[in-house]
Amino acid sequence: MAQKLIQTQTQQQVQQQRLSQQQLLQVKLLEMPLAELEQSISAELDDNPALEEKRDDDAAEMDNAGGEDTSDTDGDDTYEDKTEREEREEALDNALENLGSDDEMPEPTQGGSQANPDADYEETVWGDTTSFYDKLKEQMGETELTERQRQIMEYLIGSLDGDGLLRKSLDDIDDELAIYQGIDVPVEEIARVLRILQSFEPAGIGARSLQECLALQIARRPEGKLKDMMKEVIAHHFDDFIKKHWDKIAQSMGLTNDQASIVHDEIRKLNPKPGAALGETEGRSLQQITPDFIVDTDDDGHVTFTINDGRIPDLKVSPSFTEMVDTYRTNKQNMNRQEKEALLYAKEKVDKAQGYIEAVKQRRHTLNVTMKAIINWQKKFFLNGDEADLKPMKLKDIEEKTGLDSSTISRVSNMKYAQTRWGTFPLRFFFTDGYVTKDGEEMSTRKLKLALKDLIAHEDKSKPLSDDVLAKEMKKMGYPLARRTVAKYREQLGLPVARLRRC
Repeated sequence: MAQKLIQTQTQQQVQQQRLSQQQLLQVKLLEMPLAELEQSISAELDDNPALEEKRDDDAAEMDNAGGEDTSDTDGDDTYEDKTEREEREEALDNALENLGSDDEMPEPTQGGSQANPDADYEETVWGDTTSFYDKLKEQMGETELTERQRQIMEYLIGSLDGDGLLRKSLDDIDDELAIYQGIDVPVEEIARVLRILQSFEPAGIGARSLQECLALQIARRPEGKLKDMMKEVIAHHFDDFIKKHWDKIAQSMGLTNDQASIVHDEIRKLNPKPGAALGETEGRSLQQITPDFIVDTDDDGHVTFTINDGRIPDLKVSPSFTEMVDTYRTNKQNMNRQEKEALLYAKEKVDKAQGYIEAVKQRRHTLNVTMKAIINWQKKFFLNGDEADLKPMKLKDIEEKTGLDSSTISRVSNMKYAQTRWGTFPLRFFFTDGYVTKDGEEMSTRKLKLALKDLIAHEDKSKPLSDDVLAKEMKKMGYPLARRTVAKYREQLGLPVARLRRC
């Protein structure tokens, strides 16, 4: 009885492993941007003799699964040398001059260099796209955490901006964890997990402001008088620091000119964007980014798209290998050991080729349905190109429209780009939080921030508007925000309080 039970368990494990391998392959291909997928297919063609490209004479035998434009979004197939120190110093100077402005969305890239003049897409130069999120998760895996701490940590990592800073308040994260993850925890526990995240490499990751980012880096320096002076500058003279009033700082701290110069130089070595040190899109290396989707609009209000296949060939299983497998199935009783071993090898390669082809097809289908849902949701933006027209959209919204898991949608959105008539955008650009008014109307927070930014841009700089007045003016514009909400959005936009905006 015991022996029979053990055998049953072993069979279940083997079956689970077999399914897992195919699923892992599908996940791996799904995460790949176009250029990386091209390399993967090329490597697989070299490695597996049972996998071949379809020739022109095979075209009649294949289903026409893509490349056709339709008049609307209902056709699935169409949806188809500076030193490091110098660079860091320059980055810090820029951060100080535009304190907090990293919260703004980047301007859409227009044009871009076209490496292929015959292509119907534009190759745009972007920074190194290696995500730092996975690298932080690797460090998380090396840290002893409870299951709940791990869930909180994953959410915190996913909430980091591209520079590695956390600009969401812990209260907002607490609400989001409860709503979207079903995790009800006190803010204090989130703060404890955040402190663990801030202990990861590089120093400064997970900071909630530039001030905290610099303070975290200083905290890891060797003990000494220089460290103490740097801490005091950041902790007690930060306003003068960002204005570069070193004469006032030196006077307040009783520093000589030489001492002030040394402290200044050491602080300039700090990194205001620790996420870039892990290789996010603001990294130093440049590469050509090709769009994964080509979105077209017409004057009749129709939005169509095609999946950019680049140099991806159509794949098939080698007929000769298929014939060998068929021969084995029909004549295996008359074969010797050597023949059977050769044919079993062929069967293994055929199975692998079929699995790879299926994974490529599944990837295309997933991209298809996801982009279709995104376009349907954000159709007004694709027609007009006005960022204010972006509707609130979360992973959960696309999950409901497609039937796909949120993790799958997240993988589709990561490191994928869509070329539109308004520029080339990362897919994550189209995901935006929402704000519900007292009347129950849901607005995009991005739209509200744009309105607030424009309001501040046109204020009388001799009499800048306080947060209270800004809230009243926003209400007149049809955006009823509380003063606290206005202050939060202003900070996220990198705009100082009224007294610091006075000219």
